[in-house]
Amino acid sequence: MSWMPEGTVYGVLLNFKNEMDALAPQMNQPPYKAPPKAPVLYVKTANTWSAHGAAITVPAHVPEVEIGATIAMVIGEAGKAQGYVLMNDLSIPHGSFFRPPVKFKNLDGFLGIAERLLSASEASDPSIFKLEVRINGELKQSADFSQLVRPAAQLLVDVGEFMTLRVSDVLMLGCDAGRPLAKVGDRIDITAPGFGTLSNILVAEAP
Repeated sequence: MSWMPEGTVYGVLLNFKNEMDALAPQMNQPPYKAPPKAPVLYVKTANTWSAHGAAITVPAHVPEVEIGATIAMVIGEAGKAQGYVLMNDLSIPHGSFFRPPVKFKNLDGFLGIAERLLSASEASDPSIFKLEVRINGELKQSADFSQLVRPAAQLLVDVGEFMTLRVSDVLMLGCDAGRPLAKVGDRIDITAPGFGTLSNILVAEAP
């Protein structure tokens, strides 16, 4: 049986250096006028969860979706990582990046979740994680987790400064800049050494 979350799933914005660099000019403009000092989190509600191999429905008014390939930590005892899992944090492209509205990120099925949970002992050092995104077999993105602003352990500490993560909660490590776009009919494959493959196909909303 495929692994699925039991707790709350949190996404993290601005945790790749390329992403921070690309958005740095906007961070110094109103209303924020400075880069965020703490991790920026959002929730992917349970209605968004899609298993490996599942078809994900794209609403009729949405021409393309943004692929947010990432690896997430599953929280275990004493607030430590129990394991790691591949995820595809889909969203509708939008301009409200710092506070992404629910209507763009929390559509039904908009979080692909791989079937294998890699234990923390198997994973060893999360900074060596690398993943690749393919659309219809063509390589579209590579992400290197040595380029995180906050490495996994530091992210846990910094999030713990303002909220409590409970056992079985899930915390994504972040999505890199250059996220590819996909449309109805596309097959999305996300792979990472040791994790296997997370695959989903985008399908049209029923008329």
